[in-house]
Amino acid sequence: MKAINYILISAVLIGFPISTGCQGQTSKKQQEAPSSATIEHLSTASFKQKVFNYEVNKTWKFAGDKPCIIDFYADWCGPCRILAPTVEKVANDYKGKINVYKVNIDENPELANAFGISGIPAVLFCPKIDKPQMTTGVISKADFDKAIKEVLKVN
Repeated sequence: MKAINYILISAVLIGFPISTGCQGQTSKKQQEAPSSATIEHLSTASFKQKVFNYEVNKTWKFAGDKPCIIDFYADWCGPCRILAPTVEKVANDYKGKINVYKVNIDENPELANAFGISGIPAVLFCPKIDKPQMTTGVISKADFDKAIKEVLKVN
């Protein structure tokens, strides 16, 4: 009987702070989240439809209606988490002018292989007409702005 009470008390004491902490973090994030542009998470199938079907086309042929940025990331990647707020800011600042997508490389390894991604975060800038350009690592908002202007030809 003592063992059962000890287990129940331990579960309550251990579980209470964990659930309270998570709830506090969630509501804090919800309060801080600005009304933002939608960042769509692409699967391999939706990538082929909205960006580039590399199985059909052997040379680059952009399939989108607006230039786009694709953030290749993984949930476990620290630099990817550092870059995420900048990607969200870019999506908000250029809402309606470009599409911003994210691709989780753990869920879509075929895409990572197709683009030869060996390090993340990797950001692919896809203009409507020209060839795409990729950068790896954490980049600043100013670097995004420069690439959007020079590569995507969007002001």
